[in-house]
Amino acid sequence: MIGVQRNTFAWMALAFLASLGLASSIILIFGIKPGISLALRATARLAFLIFLPAYVGGPLALLFGNAFLPLRRHARDFGLAFASAMIVHLGLVAWLCAIGSPPPVKTFVVFGLAAVFTYVLALLSVRRVRELLPHKFWPPILFVATNYIALAFIDDFKRFQVGDVYDGLAYLPFAVLAVGGLILNLAAWAQTLGPMLAKTRIRGENL
Repeated sequence: MIGVQRNTFAWMALAFLASLGLASSIILIFGIKPGISLALRATARLAFLIFLPAYVGGPLALLFGNAFLPLRRHARDFGLAFASAMIVHLGLVAWLCAIGSPPPVKTFVVFGLAAVFTYVLALLSVRRVRELLPHKFWPPILFVATNYIALAFIDDFKRFQVGDVYDGLAYLPFAVLAVGGLILNLAAWAQTLGPMLAKTRIRGENL
C-alpha cells in the first residue's frame, strides 16, 4: 500500500513540475503579462492531456476489452496528477488577477466549477473519505464531475476560427480529443445503463 501511495505521489510531483517548468519557461521568454496568458493556454493543454487518460481509461476498457485495463488501473494516478498540474494553472489565474487583468466572469463561473469538481474528486479519491459517503452517491458524483470537466475543456477548445492555421493547431486537435472522450464516456454509460434497465423491466414484469 505504501508503495502504491509513493507511486501516486510521484505522478503528482512530475505533473506539477512539468506544468511549473512549462509556465516558467514561457514567462521567462515572453515576459510577465503576455507570458502569463500564453502560459495559461499551455498549462491548460498539458493538464487536459493528463486528464484525458483518467477520463477515457474506464470507458475504453469497458467498450474495447482488456487491452485498456492498464489505462483503467492508472485512472486514479492520472486524475490526481491532473489535479496537481492544475495548481500551477490556477496560480497563473491568481497572478493575472493580481496584476489587474482578471479573466471574464464567465471564466470564473464555468472553469471555477470545473476546478471545484477537480478537487472534490481528488478528495474523494482517498478511500477513507469516500467511505463516508453512501456507496450509491459515488458513481453519479464521478459521472457528473468528470463530464463537466470535459465539457469545460470543450468550451475552451472550441474557440478557433476556421481557416486560421494557428487557431487550428492550437485548438482543433484538443477539441477533437475532448469531444471524442465525451462520446466514449456516454457510450460506456449507455452500455452500462442498458442491462440495468432490462433487469428493472424484468422485475416489474414479475411483480
